[in-house]
Amino acid sequence: MVQSMFFLFICLIIFTIGDVLGVATKAKLSSVFVALMIFLVGFLTGVLPKDIINQAMLSDIARWSSGFIVFHMGTMINMRELAREWRTVVMSLTAMAIASLSIVVIIPFIGKQAAIVSIPIINGGIVATQIMTTTALDKGLGLAAALGAIIYAVQKFVGTPPASLFGLREAKLILKEYREKGMSESSKVSKDDPEEAQKPLLYERLGLGKYFTPFTCLGVTAFFAWLSYYLQWASKTMGVEINYSIWALILGAVIGQIGIVPPKILEKGNSAGLLNMAIFAGIIPSLAMIEVGDLMTLLFQTVAIFAAVLIGTFLLVYFLPLWKIVGSRNLAVGISMAQLLGFPATYLISNEIATAVAENEEEREIILKRIMPAYVIAGFASVTTLSIVIAGICTNFLN
Repeated sequence: MVQSMFFLFICLIIFTIGDVLGVATKAKLSSVFVALMIFLVGFLTGVLPKDIINQAMLSDIARWSSGFIVFHMGTMINMRELAREWRTVVMSLTAMAIASLSIVVIIPFIGKQAAIVSIPIINGGIVATQIMTTTALDKGLGLAAALGAIIYAVQKFVGTPPASLFGLREAKLILKEYREKGMSESSKVSKDDPEEAQKPLLYERLGLGKYFTPFTCLGVTAFFAWLSYYLQWASKTMGVEINYSIWALILGAVIGQIGIVPPKILEKGNSAGLLNMAIFAGIIPSLAMIEVGDLMTLLFQTVAIFAAVLIGTFLLVYFLPLWKIVGSRNLAVGISMAQLLGFPATYLISNEIATAVAENEEEREIILKRIMPAYVIAGFASVTTLSIVIAGICTNFLN
């Protein structure tokens, strides 16, 4: 037990170093990238044992936490908000399809399994990464799993520059229009109905709020996580296997929309942080599969994947009429990059753009009203929602 606790301490210290450097550099240095690179160097040099996650007793919690986190994410889905920003959602879907197609095109260069693992991760975040790397490891595809972890670690570095650049261009156009005409269509953003915002959810109207203690929240989430695995098993017996992640997301969205449980149920239960850490830990073992001789292959695959995605996105979104979905070339590219960033990165970039361009608070608010909903909803729709569905589908093609 002493050794297990020591290795748990080491893992958490590495995660902490990543977070500290991420905060200190204002996210210019990705905390995820730092942590994953420390583990990779540790594995390659032999400083860290390759089974450190297992020795730290994190393997089992990493496996079962995925269903919990996906259900939790489902409860966060606001159907009304998505409906209001339907153009952003459609643009995000289009960008995800373009990124996926771009990766499919380069299969002859990177290999089929590498492409299948990468597509949901390019489209999403840590949950999609955990699903794909765990499935790849279970099927003996260690190098593909390692590539998935690297793609996840690097994608924010790739997505941030174009998201910022085209966001800044859009912000300057918004301010030019505002300063010339004294108003901007961008400022005409519908706000939530105050009565709707204050309307209590069903569980609150029934007076059940006080019963959603940490144990209750975990118990409810555990039930639906179990149900999602059961539905995967049931669908498999009927000949069409639907991954548990898809079921968990659907269950969370439906239950959350009805209002039976609190939104962000694991945060209500003070458990989200621990389970997010476990999800992160779940992708570490894939790095232990990398040998020094694999580094050039992984480097080539990583560069090829991101180059294909960026080139495909820019050509099809910026030059073709697809940008008309949201009415702006610049905003269309920024939304397309959200799948590489996710929340809260899209939120932070929106604020940085507004602060950099605006000369006063009024101008800053005008920019934020136009850019922030698009960036944040795109990041939420792709990373939190759609990528999980794609991951659930792609697992069936790994062999």
